[in-house]
Amino acid sequence: MQSFFIILVFLSGYLAIVAEQKIRINKAAIALITGTLAWTVFILFSSTKETIVASIGNHMADISGILFFLIGAMTIVELIDSHDGFDIIPAVIRTRNKRRLLWIISLITFFLSAILDNLTTTIVMVSITRKLIPDERDRWFFAGMIIIAANAGGCWSPMGDVSTTMLWIGNQITAFNIILKLILPSLVCLLVPLTLATFMIKPGIVGHVKKTNSNSNEVSRFEKTLVFFAGMFVLLFVPFFKTLTHLPPFIAMLLALGLMWCLTEIVHRNKQEKERGPLSVVHALRKIDSPTILFFLGILLCISALQSSGILINWAGYLVMHIPNQSLTLMLIGMLSSIVDNVPLVAAVQGMFPLTLYPTDHFFWEFLAYATGTGGSILIIGSAAGVAAMGMEQIPFFWFFKRITLLALSGFLSGALVYILMF
Repeated sequence: MQSFFIILVFLSGYLAIVAEQKIRINKAAIALITGTLAWTVFILFSSTKETIVASIGNHMADISGILFFLIGAMTIVELIDSHDGFDIIPAVIRTRNKRRLLWIISLITFFLSAILDNLTTTIVMVSITRKLIPDERDRWFFAGMIIIAANAGGCWSPMGDVSTTMLWIGNQITAFNIILKLILPSLVCLLVPLTLATFMIKPGIVGHVKKTNSNSNEVSRFEKTLVFFAGMFVLLFVPFFKTLTHLPPFIAMLLALGLMWCLTEIVHRNKQEKERGPLSVVHALRKIDSPTILFFLGILLCISALQSSGILINWAGYLVMHIPNQSLTLMLIGMLSSIVDNVPLVAAVQGMFPLTLYPTDHFFWEFLAYATGTGGSILIIGSAAGVAAMGMEQIPFFWFFKRITLLALSGFLSGALVYILMF
């Protein structure tokens, strides 16, 4: 009975989020109600209330880390943007041809995601498309390909996706081996939909973006360049700091934000408050998309309730027990990650199968990293990258489903086939 009502709450909330444009209620409000109701149902039907309260605290430790990471990354990106720093990249990208630009943006996203992570890369690249593409629908299409590229690029690197990082920390995979085994399938996962998308997008020239709220009069070329490269450096610094110290990624992101805060305060210390205000971290914090962060909080709360109640483990167990083909099982888990977050799915699978059954660098763990990392691209709410892009560009769920889902699915299946044939 408990599981039934929790699943009912989850499905009702999920359908309401999908129908956001029809019911005209912000998805963040729906997600918050869904997440809190899921935990409410869980505790009302349980006799061990103290255990559940403690479980909420444990989950909030992980959730808050993700949210602080997101806040830090968004603020740094907004800070670079307020200094017109992203003007540097459009200036380097000379082409105005839509199809060439789609390839350039997608490939940059793919490799940058492996160095940073898929979430930060998506935030950066979506911000760059705003500097390059004036038409909203074209930006949505580019954002869809950025999501596919970011998730494909993140899964073959131990620092590119949270689920891959979890497997790395859990000793299910090793860094060099996961790069060696997954880089080709991941590249195919991008190239197949990218090739198809080339024929879907109308050929033509991208128009020029009109400058709005530009700070060109207040920001010198030196300041613009300094903040851009400093921002990119601290974002690149995050995974190295995490690897060096083994601290959670949000610690490194908060350190990066603090460093950028100090830098911009020093650079603009001699300016008047009217000039300095729009260029400050305080102003950037006001500009970040708070509803997206609250939406993310609600979704993660709901998923954590599904995990703590054992529903996710039961779903994964059912797949494994009733589908004898290992590859098909992992592909279904990957597609399931487009509906629910890949982090609890990977955590559930890690708990179900010990290293004595599947040792380090086994086919099972590598394919799990690929499937859960790239499967999230199939639906826009299936990955952190998708949620971030959805919030930044206000992409409707059904628009993504009609235009991008089949592209993402074709890439997911193609990359999976390549990996199966290889190993």
